[in-house]
Amino acid sequence: MLNNSPILTILLFLPLLGSAVMLLLRNRDHWCRMLGLAVSGLELGLTGWLCAMAPIDPAGNSFRPGFFIYQDLPWIEQFGIRYTLGLDGISMLLVLLTAFIIFIAVLVSRQPVAKHLAFYYALILLIETGIMGVFLSLDLFLFYLFWEVMLIPIFFLISLWGRGRPVYSALKFFIFTLAGSLLMLLAIIALYLIHGDQTGRYTFALVELLHTALEPAAAAWLFGAFLLAFAIKIPIFPVHIWLPDTYADAPVAGSLILAALLAKTGAYGLIRFAYPLFPSALPLFTPLLLALAVAGIIYASWIAYSQGDLKRVVAYSSFGHMGFIVLGIAAWTPLSLSGSVLQMVNHGITTGCLFVLVGMLEERMQSTDVDAFGGIWGRAPYFSVFFLLVSLASLGLPGLNNFVGELLILIGVYRVSPWMATLAFSGVVPILVYTLRMVQKVLFEQGGRAEEMRDISLREGFTLSLFAIIIVFLGVYPAPLLDLIRVPVQLLVGGMP
Repeated sequence: MLNNSPILTILLFLPLLGSAVMLLLRNRDHWCRMLGLAVSGLELGLTGWLCAMAPIDPAGNSFRPGFFIYQDLPWIEQFGIRYTLGLDGISMLLVLLTAFIIFIAVLVSRQPVAKHLAFYYALILLIETGIMGVFLSLDLFLFYLFWEVMLIPIFFLISLWGRGRPVYSALKFFIFTLAGSLLMLLAIIALYLIHGDQTGRYTFALVELLHTALEPAAAAWLFGAFLLAFAIKIPIFPVHIWLPDTYADAPVAGSLILAALLAKTGAYGLIRFAYPLFPSALPLFTPLLLALAVAGIIYASWIAYSQGDLKRVVAYSSFGHMGFIVLGIAAWTPLSLSGSVLQMVNHGITTGCLFVLVGMLEERMQSTDVDAFGGIWGRAPYFSVFFLLVSLASLGLPGLNNFVGELLILIGVYRVSPWMATLAFSGVVPILVYTLRMVQKVLFEQGGRAEEMRDISLREGFTLSLFAIIIVFLGVYPAPLLDLIRVPVQLLVGGMP
């Protein structure tokens, strides 16, 4: 338990330092790859060490209940802005997921990247700093700063290295996200002014803003602004229309980061900021969020079934599974919220791995058309085994990682709204249908160009093995993760950060 330890600052700005150094290595492709792997690997090792050292029960911390690392320093004091970072069990899991996914993004970015390699890796590391900042910030000004920092490098990553219509897709993502973010900024400023008028102390500190007294109408408007910004990033039905084009046109690393990490920043924003700050608005918005989450699950499942592009199938699959996470958050019970946090990690692993697998197919076949891949099982058996395993994990097969999280969510939601839980469970059926259809057409159905397919390399096998180990381990033994988030979840549902 560390108070004002610089370890969080190191965790936050190590990728930024690596990004700056990367720009000095122009035209030195080998060194760019080595530096990218070194920085992302060091970041992963550091987060793994922090996770291993994390206490299971940090509730009694004198400096901040629930957090085992907390750093609070003055920054722009005249405006009530402080440099406040904190790490509890929830943010710990997401920080660890971020470090792992960025390491994988660097690892898989070899053959598909042919130009401006230094700038490419610098953008990935800059994205890592932005995402880490979102998960660590406990000052709303600092949080918003990193929330916007994420947007710029992912825009350039998609527009410069994407396929199809990358500039169009990147602009669509940028405009949607920016519009929601500006409304959230107005809500943050309004909350800042209301709190200052009430207490005489103007501050962006989350711990102080939690005690702001709000009229029901004001709380509803402010919660709505936060919700829209987070809903676009998750995304929640019906503000998801940027998703299929952006996910499909992004490069492999871009799709991986969008699905596995950026979607989680929106869900984390609901958990850490929107729900604790505006509890009086929850009775009004909870039925709406439950309904939209269920609608998204069912809608995404049926649309995924009709897609002919494998990247779009995975994109809609990601959208549908995020609906379960939103469902658990909306119910706001310890069981459903625990399931949602666990599922954020599980979704990042399974969907991220699916995008990596699709990227390998695209690299070999120069296509993501589902009909182009028939009969791969006999041509590339090792690839096929990994594809089958991850697909089964995605549909929630017992013994693999997605099953536990979705089960906890459905049980928790059932206690709040049996009808919504039942409808959400009915969405599992089309998920089963489109996933098995995808497996059939890619691995077993004859008539494709399987003769052009080569099996995975040692580097690719190592990458996929990392995913497979996590998928099986979390499916069989998720207890360490649930233990880590138990106290933070209880504090959140009880009204504390």
